[in-house]
Amino acid sequence: MKIIIKNCCQCGSDKINFSIPGGDNKERYICTSCNFIHYQNPNIVTGCILEWENKILLCKRAIDPRINYWTLPAGFLENEEPLEVGAARESEEEASALSDDMRIFSIYSLIHISQIYIMYYGTLKDGKHSPGLEESFETRLYSKDEIPWDELAFPIITENLKLFYEKEKSDKPHTGIVDKINNEYIITRN
Repeated sequence: MKIIIKNCCQCGSDKINFSIPGGDNKERYICTSCNFIHYQNPNIVTGCILEWENKILLCKRAIDPRINYWTLPAGFLENEEPLEVGAARESEEEASALSDDMRIFSIYSLIHISQIYIMYYGTLKDGKHSPGLEESFETRLYSKDEIPWDELAFPIITENLKLFYEKEKSDKPHTGIVDKINNEYIITRN
């Protein structure tokens, strides 16, 4: 998702052009007062598929977007935070859930919103979970047949759960691309 830059974050000037800087091949916001280039890069989202006794932990969102829809515990990675630490933090924040055996499960590029989703898989420690302070109304363990497939918050959550239940054996993470073209989600697995 592109953010429109109206003022330079270096000098505060409102003299911003959207053009291709020398030596580059993409348009960028450039301050004409101090020549600072405002690069915009994808956000990283990380989270977990946590399993307990053949059931998957889902959280009912208490925040927008997609409030009241179910999701896997996940969120934006913080600066200076390792991926697996961010995934564990999000699980604890959203579902008071812990795991001590997390391993990488999937890496997907969400082109239409400039995000990279990196999901981990692990066992829910002691089967314990409860809604987080602000982000979840409810947490629940679901078997494959119980998952509210029509009430999942995002296509990437549906994709990760489908991958999980297909039980594709691989030493490498599942990878793919999600894009939205003409209001339709297109998912490509690599």
